[in-house]
Amino acid sequence: MKAQLKEEKKEFNPDVKIGLIIETPASVILSRELAKKVDFFHVDTNDLIQYALAVDRQNPRVNDYYNTRHPAVLRMIEMVTQNAHQEGIKVTVSGDMAGDPKLTEWFLRTGVDHISVSAANILPLKQKIREMDLSEET
Repeated sequence: MKAQLKEEKKEFNPDVKIGLIIETPASVILSRELAKKVDFFHVDTNDLIQYALAVDRQNPRVNDYYNTRHPAVLRMIEMVTQNAHQEGIKVTVSGDMAGDPKLTEWFLRTGVDHISVSAANILPLKQKIREMDLSEET
């Protein structure tokens, strides 16, 4: 994209970071290749859960199957994080999972670089982080 802007002689900030939202199983599977093309990943957990588990959290007929702790979703986030870090880029996670204090330690141990939450979730997550012992387990 930057090359195209240069070619078209359009002004732009060359320091602008280009990122990719990971929200489909396909983007998870291709995350290693995609990480080579961008500066960061942003995992939208709400959409990732919806597409991975074929559920809609707003549809009362199937929302009981919407599971923020489903092993498949957790493994996908681990895979994205590993692939991103192997290519030297960072990962931010947002959505319902990011605001769940029960998952905070898991995110940090998995290597997620940033957690993006609403203002209402900040204090509970800060409290959870203060209570955690992130030293290496022996």
